[in-house]
Amino acid sequence: MSRLRLKILGSAIALLALPFLTHALLGQGWVRILDFALLYVLLALGLNIVVGYAGLLDLGYVAFFAVGAYCYALLASPHFEVHWPLWALLPAGALLAASFGVLLGTPTLGLRGDYLAIVTLGFGEIIRIFLNNLNTPVNITNGPQGIGLIDPLRIGPWSLGETLHMGGLEIPMVMNVYFLFLAGVLLAIGLSRRLERSRIGRAWAAIREDEIAAASMGLNTRNLKLLAFAMGASFGGLSGGLFAGFQGFVSPESFTLQESVMVLCMVVLGGMGNIAGVVLGAVLLSVLPEALRGIGGLQELLLGRVWVDPSNLRLLLFGLALVLMMLLRPEGLLPARARQRELHHG
Repeated sequence: MSRLRLKILGSAIALLALPFLTHALLGQGWVRILDFALLYVLLALGLNIVVGYAGLLDLGYVAFFAVGAYCYALLASPHFEVHWPLWALLPAGALLAASFGVLLGTPTLGLRGDYLAIVTLGFGEIIRIFLNNLNTPVNITNGPQGIGLIDPLRIGPWSLGETLHMGGLEIPMVMNVYFLFLAGVLLAIGLSRRLERSRIGRAWAAIREDEIAAASMGLNTRNLKLLAFAMGASFGGLSGGLFAGFQGFVSPESFTLQESVMVLCMVVLGGMGNIAGVVLGAVLLSVLPEALRGIGGLQELLLGRVWVDPSNLRLLLFGLALVLMMLLRPEGLLPARARQRELHHG
């Protein structure tokens, strides 16, 4: 067996065993954190298409996450008394989010850099405000109260929101969801790799490096940029649908600017344009804040009392780690080769 196949086999076994080991060593709460980490990986992979491949700075990416989540919630809850199956809900959320991506991209085609970032930031806030206020005169989103009693994720006769019994083995809900999210992440990685190596991926790279030169070579930069927005948004819509089915409740407070900034930090920290780097950045920034929650107990152990509020100290250490990372390794943990050359060799 070749070395590559051995690596793939070892990685597959590790990913399949990870939730069981985590549950045994750290408890069910940490398996839930792994579930959210996979959701963030899916979001980061989508934003990487826009920011890493096409070079379009997007600060409103959480809007597509919200569109996918509310699409699932409205079509699988008592709110409208509609209950679509999962195989229809997830593609519908991805397609609706892609449509919103084109809607965002069309008026911003002539913008670059900071100006594009400001417009996309405004778009994200507009979507959140709409969700917050579309409860009068017709109640569509239920406003700030959000939508509850959302149908759990279900594959055929199996509800992933319940403990499954398979041959004497009990698989709790958080583990069921882990395997579904893992399948979604693997699918997204496969699509990202194919896009990166395709003619479209090379065209996006040309636009990222020099849009004027790309246009002069005959590339249709308008359509390519719209495609990048749509593809990235579809990943966000898919993750939003999974999030709604997992949580069973959505509200506008879940889709703030802070979420967009966090996903962008994952892409930048891991390494823009490099799939492995983006995955690493998403996992680290998902797990690190939770790992630092025990800092209060550490203060009491070392200093005899809690001097700084643990929540504030956790965020301080988290921010400090990000600043140091950007100072010491601005290209990210696992950068794309082109970006590494650009930063270190001009």
